[in-house]
Amino acid sequence: MYGRDPWGGPLEINAADSITDDDRSRNLQELDRSTLRRPLDATQRSWLLGPPVRKKKKYVDIGCMQVSRKIFLWTLGTLLVTTFLAGSITMIVRHVPHHKHEKPQQDNYTLALNKTLLFFNAQKSGKLPKKNNVSWRGNSCMKDVDEGEYPPRDVVGGYYDAGDTIKFSFPMSYAMTMLSWSVIEYSAKYEAAGELDHVKEIIKWGTDYFLKTFNSSADTVDRMVSQVGFGDTRGGSVVHNDHYCWMRPEDIDYKRPVHTCYSGCSDLAAEMAAALASASIVFKDDRDYSKKLVHGAKTLYNFANFNKKSYSKPYDESSEFYKSSLFWDELLWGGAWLYYATGNITYLDQVTNDDMARHAGAFWDGPYYGVPSWDNKLPGAQLLLTRLRLFLGPGYPYEDILRTFHNQTGVIMCSYLPYYKKFKRTKGGLIKLNHGDPQPLQYAANAAFLAALFSDYLDAADTPGWYCGPKFYSTDVLRDFARSQIDYILGKNPRKMSYVVGFGQRYPKHVHHRGASIPKSVKKESCKGGWKWRDTKKNNPNTIVGAMVAGPDKHDGFHDLRTNYNYTEPTLAGNAGLVAALVALSGERTFGAIDKNTMFSAVPPLTPATPPPPAPWTP
Repeated sequence: MYGRDPWGGPLEINAADSITDDDRSRNLQELDRSTLRRPLDATQRSWLLGPPVRKKKKYVDIGCMQVSRKIFLWTLGTLLVTTFLAGSITMIVRHVPHHKHEKPQQDNYTLALNKTLLFFNAQKSGKLPKKNNVSWRGNSCMKDVDEGEYPPRDVVGGYYDAGDTIKFSFPMSYAMTMLSWSVIEYSAKYEAAGELDHVKEIIKWGTDYFLKTFNSSADTVDRMVSQVGFGDTRGGSVVHNDHYCWMRPEDIDYKRPVHTCYSGCSDLAAEMAAALASASIVFKDDRDYSKKLVHGAKTLYNFANFNKKSYSKPYDESSEFYKSSLFWDELLWGGAWLYYATGNITYLDQVTNDDMARHAGAFWDGPYYGVPSWDNKLPGAQLLLTRLRLFLGPGYPYEDILRTFHNQTGVIMCSYLPYYKKFKRTKGGLIKLNHGDPQPLQYAANAAFLAALFSDYLDAADTPGWYCGPKFYSTDVLRDFARSQIDYILGKNPRKMSYVVGFGQRYPKHVHHRGASIPKSVKKESCKGGWKWRDTKKNNPNTIVGAMVAGPDKHDGFHDLRTNYNYTEPTLAGNAGLVAALVALSGERTFGAIDKNTMFSAVPPLTPATPPPPAPWTP
């Protein structure tokens, strides 16, 4: 009988057949070998192993849903590891020492700049803006009216000149011109100091007032306001006299006299034209306002040229307080600014005329040659026109006179250096540009600005220095001079006193200034009632921050006396020069270098004319 071997081999079964044990053992071994040689197929394996058993997945119930237990464990583990790492990092960061990256401190020149601009806020006349930032000042002299015009013209606004309440158009115009010049050259530095909008607002306060002092909408004028207020005590009159009375400007409730200049106002009109023209470049992005300023500047400059005479008349108040020694330097100064503001070649032709330069004193060498001030615009005008030669090089027919201005500017800079003996110095190092006369700081500040600016001009023109005779000096020498004078003003002097109020630890406390010396809280003082505040030995109740006082004497001596204006009175023109010098020296030398292009924004490309042929040869 045959059967089926479930392991795959044939199996014969015969009960009657008897075999020996050896034969059976041998047969089994052969069967075993055959089994090893033949692997099981899938069907056979399934018989032996049976169907696979599927594992039942395990789930975790987390309330709103069920998730796989494996996914849940992985997620939970990841969260735990992440939380541990985050906590470890936080602990490390908290306990590791930190190096704080503080904002770099501003240099002394920038700090002083922030303060000196506040002086102009304290000098404002008229209805003050809401954010004037001088708590003890208020609206004042709201009845200033020019009744010489019909109808009477409002002349409210502008700036008080010094410690009094008089508005002088001549030095005020110079102050605004200097501020505008500094903004045109160093707008990046003003912006870095956070003062660009502030200084532009200060300039506009002045130019808005100037546009009231003449018929600025007309093409021609025959009069302009030279002064508001009365200060001359020579005639014995003390009624409503701004110098005789000692009152807060807010307490002045009477109409004040308005002084006007008719024909023959060349210096005044040309200086105000310079102020309006320079400001038009500052506000060039405000096209309507800039255009209005340019129109006013043209009108005034034509007025200045129409009848060439000085505005300072004998026995007039202008000759007592701000007498102009010449008017040709203002014509040169104003014409240069109008050329930059308009690009009109007519102005360049006029200011590069040899006769103009000679009358302005460009070829002189007197004791006050090179002393920049509200009265002497020649050093500034020559530097302004040197700029044209350095950066545009217009060539013929302007090159000869521009080279002269350039050379004369170099001569002036040489005279400022301690190696030359034209100007003496105090033992403390202050240059005596006014030859030992009182109120020296305003001249030193103006000179410091011109020196720093000329240095920057040379650097921008890739010129390493200039010659003083046979000797060559680098531009660093000019900046060293400028820094030495401003450092003296800020406190590096024998008295260790800052002559800028509110700057440093020690500064004048008895400033000759009516508004600063009378408490805001007291009742209205009469003309003579305020004398007690003038004469008291107590410190001023109000700090007129940023005011540069008149300064020390020729021996570095200083007396902090309110009654002595030669020591303690600040002025608008003097402080404008200080602001210009401070911004020129502020910040890193490589940062905020001069803006070469803004000054020339209205100047068209210059094509040099063909020079005339040489004279024919004659034997």
